[in-house]
Amino acid sequence: MCRNDPSQKGRYIKIILTLLSTNNTSVIYECANTLVALSSAPTAIKAAGNCYCQLLVSQSDNNVKLIVLDRIAELKDAHRYVMQEMVMDILRAVSTPNVDIRKKALDIVLDLVTGRNIDEVVAALKKEIQKSQTDTGEKAGEYRQMLVQAVHRCAVRFPGVAGAVVNLLMDFLGDANTGTAFDVAMFVREIAQTNPDLRDQILRQMLDCFFSIRSSRVCGTCLWIVGEFSLTTAQIEESLETLKQSLGPTPFFTQKKKHSQWEADPEEDDQATRDQYGKRHFGEASHDSMKEQKKKGPVVLADGSYATQTASSADVRALAEAQVPNLRALVLAGDFFLASVVSTTLTKLAMRYINIAADAGVAPADANRLHAECMLYIVCMIRLGESGETPTPMDSDSNDRMMVCIKTLAKPQEADVDVWLSACRSAYDGLIADRAKQKEDEEAEKDQRPISQADDLIDFYHLKSRKGMSQVEIEDAVATDLKRATGFGAGKDEKKSALERVIQLTGFSDPVYAEAYVTVHQYDIVMDVTVVNRTNEVQQNLALELATMGDLKLVERPQNHTLGPGETKHIRANIKVSSTETGVIFGNIVYESTGSDRNVVVLNDVHIDIMDYISPAWCEDNKFRSMWAEFEWENKVAVNTTIKTVREFLDHIVESTNMRCLTPPSALEGDCGYLAANLYAKSVFGEDALVNVSVEEQDGVVSGFIRIRSKTQGIALSLGDKITLKQRAKAVPK
Repeated sequence: MCRNDPSQKGRYIKIILTLLSTNNTSVIYECANTLVALSSAPTAIKAAGNCYCQLLVSQSDNNVKLIVLDRIAELKDAHRYVMQEMVMDILRAVSTPNVDIRKKALDIVLDLVTGRNIDEVVAALKKEIQKSQTDTGEKAGEYRQMLVQAVHRCAVRFPGVAGAVVNLLMDFLGDANTGTAFDVAMFVREIAQTNPDLRDQILRQMLDCFFSIRSSRVCGTCLWIVGEFSLTTAQIEESLETLKQSLGPTPFFTQKKKHSQWEADPEEDDQATRDQYGKRHFGEASHDSMKEQKKKGPVVLADGSYATQTASSADVRALAEAQVPNLRALVLAGDFFLASVVSTTLTKLAMRYINIAADAGVAPADANRLHAECMLYIVCMIRLGESGETPTPMDSDSNDRMMVCIKTLAKPQEADVDVWLSACRSAYDGLIADRAKQKEDEEAEKDQRPISQADDLIDFYHLKSRKGMSQVEIEDAVATDLKRATGFGAGKDEKKSALERVIQLTGFSDPVYAEAYVTVHQYDIVMDVTVVNRTNEVQQNLALELATMGDLKLVERPQNHTLGPGETKHIRANIKVSSTETGVIFGNIVYESTGSDRNVVVLNDVHIDIMDYISPAWCEDNKFRSMWAEFEWENKVAVNTTIKTVREFLDHIVESTNMRCLTPPSALEGDCGYLAANLYAKSVFGEDALVNVSVEEQDGVVSGFIRIRSKTQGIALSLGDKITLKQRAKAVPK
């Protein structure tokens, strides 16, 4: 009615605003939906948003919370400025234990953060991070990682808040959850690069908590920070002392394995080294206790059986791991990639110390002593790898990197100084700039607005009469006029897209003509079927009989109708969707007429496209790699196209699959004839879709494979079929 007669809109809006004060949650939800559909006035949108936030907090059902968050997300996309005032109300949803609700609420909040509310949002996130320290739930580590990522995004967008959160987050470098600790390390690295004023503070606190880090990946990132931002002689000496304590005494192994291959022989180390490191890191008492454990024989129980030693063995191993310094334990466990990172850091510290020693008044003997200590540790790690005493042998790449470090320290060249001390940081600075440019391009693409035609009719609102209009009606009229003036109204593109969703079910020569307008929502499909009686007879008990294939389910059977000659009927059918899989809807129309008991008209199949369920998404490279190794379903599609270049083929795949390319544009530049890129998308059901494109160009022909991985079989197969069809469509000559 309001579409046909817009003048009636104000009367219905007043009624809906009155109904918002009811106690029935279903009525409140429907009123909010109707209010958003009727009006785009700020007052109406704010009232609907407040209702959604009220339902978000008051309802205990997680499904209801997810539905309400979907509505809030739609309002956020359409009315960003109004919803920015409700950020703190939406953030209250993170108190729900459900991880999916927390993640969706954080995503909405981070899109609405502005300079006016950033302080409040960051303060709330800090409180949640502190609360998560005492949380021992199953998903506590995952939730803490989400909070760290949220703070990271806030600090990148608003550098002024970085100083307020960096101290808190650095306490999580030694977190048991490796993902959380690694996210913190990446955050600290970026903040140190982009905020020179915080570098001294970050370096000081990182050296204090360096001994608590037990993850190899986190140690590698922290070592890069130490090597790049230790700029003064005092900082270099302090950093080197920290690394020496983390590595322990040299050598890392002895030929006589009197105690254990995991530590140096205390009898062959000098007394000073044992006094310095033995009591601090290994502990003399623990040595005695371990010897006592070894002297003990097997325990015999009363029934004559041997007791298991699982608990005591685990305690001994935990005690050893706790008393061996972190870097030493990781290197002795066979992590030679980390050993190469340690060697690189030591090389940077030694070279920078030599360059600034003369200006800082450091004696040449002290500079040479530090230089020799760095070379000693690198040589000891190389000897450890060549000894074969570690659980895993040393790889050739790590060996080559450590040998390069030795050669650089032995005979430093002027060109080496620039590469080691400047090029690494410049490369990382370029990476940050490339990511920022990519985000700006994406935001600019989102902000593109339709252009209205020059000859469109413009109504001057200020010349209209406002007599008898309420405030909501006035705001709604203003918003409507602004939409029309800026091209936001229903234009030709919207009409065109609506016509594309019309599917013809029967032919014009059939006694019953039927066509369907298919609307795909997140969890259900609505088919508005228009049925026309093309005969001169009355069609009785006309029934639309539908069946589904795939993870589709017909909610209810449409009722029967009676159609006169030339009469038209609209029949609605609802279909529920349970997974991201290409489904098929088929069936027929059955009716009765004079002279025949039963007539059947077969309908054309309706194919539900997987593209309606997936949307482009973004994730970190490490998360992509972990999911790629975890997911067991893989679909491998061979490339078959007439496209001549690999970059054009990649653009075609990204455009046709509704996925996002995670590989940065800088990595895709150049013309080498080969291209490898990662694509990522997420379904409405939270399913992840991973795609790896590996193609090469030979003699003007693009060949290769597209690998698709997912947690479920349906999305891998459906996405593979879609890519195959899109390739074939591109291969058709024009």
